[in-house]
Amino acid sequence: MANLVSFLINGERRPGAVGNGRVLDLRAAGLPAGPDGDLLDIVRGGADRLAVIDAAIARWSGPDHALGDVTLCAPIQWPSKIICIGLNYIDHCHESGMPVPTEPVLFSKYSTSVAGPFEDIPWYSDTCNDIDYEAELGVVIGTVASRVSKAAALDHVFGYAVVNDVSARDLQLKPPGQWDAGKAIDKFCPYGPGIVTVDEIPDPQNLAIGLTVNGEQRQKSNTSNMVFGIAELIAFVSRTITLMPGDLIATGTPPGVALGMKPPIWLKDGDVVETTIEKIGSIRNTMRTLS
Repeated sequence: MANLVSFLINGERRPGAVGNGRVLDLRAAGLPAGPDGDLLDIVRGGADRLAVIDAAIARWSGPDHALGDVTLCAPIQWPSKIICIGLNYIDHCHESGMPVPTEPVLFSKYSTSVAGPFEDIPWYSDTCNDIDYEAELGVVIGTVASRVSKAAALDHVFGYAVVNDVSARDLQLKPPGQWDAGKAIDKFCPYGPGIVTVDEIPDPQNLAIGLTVNGEQRQKSNTSNMVFGIAELIAFVSRTITLMPGDLIATGTPPGVALGMKPPIWLKDGDVVETTIEKIGSIRNTMRTLS
C-alpha cells in the first residue's frame, strides 16, 4: 500500500498518497473524502477501497503536487476517540516513580486535542506551565473491534502514525490526579505525518522511536520494549470500549521525558520538538505560550 496523508492545497483539505517526494490527490483520482477532506472515509472503506487506492497509485493518474508545496494536516481530524496508554515502557515507569502496571493503564484525549504533524502547539500560561513531550507509536483502527481476541487484534488495524502525547504535568499530577485535564488539552495530540498502512510495517513491535528538542536527543528506544504489545492493547481496550474505524490508540512512551529529569526541563515557548518512528517518518511541532 502506501503512506496516506491529509493535505491542504489552495485552502482545501484533501486525501493523498505520498511517493517519490510527491502527493497524489486521491479525491481527483476518484476516491471519496470525508466531510473534512481527510482520510476517514478511506479508512472506513476497508479492503475494497485499499484495492482502488493501490490501482490509483500504480497508475499515478490525476493531479499531484510536490510534497513541499502542500501543508500536511492531521490524517483524521475528528476521530471518534483517542485512547492513550500510560506507563507502557518499563524504564519510563521507573523514571516516573511509578510501579510497572499489571494491566494496561488507559486515559483519553479528545478530537479537539488533535493537531497536525507540523502545527504549532499552544498553551495558556495562566492555565499550565510544566509542559512535557512523549514520543508514541499511534495505531489507527480500520474495522470495528469489540471484544476481539489478542490473536485477531491486528486484523483490525489500518495503519500506524507518529504521535506526540503532549502533557501538562502540573495539571496531570495535581492531587488527586487529573490525567485528562493535563493530557486532553486542545492541540496536545499532534500526529502524522500520515498513516502508513499495515502491509508496509510487518512487525510494529520492532521500530526505533525517538524524540529531540531543539535537535537534542531526549528519547531513544524501540517499540519492542513495550510492557504490553499492540495486539494485547487492542484486545484489552475492546473488552469494554468498542473501537471504531479511524480511532487512534497512542501506545505509550519510552524513557527520557522531562518529568524524569532532575530537575525537569519543561518545554518552553519556541522549542521545536521532533518525534520520529522508523518506517513511518517524523512530525515536528513548535511550542507556543499564549497569555
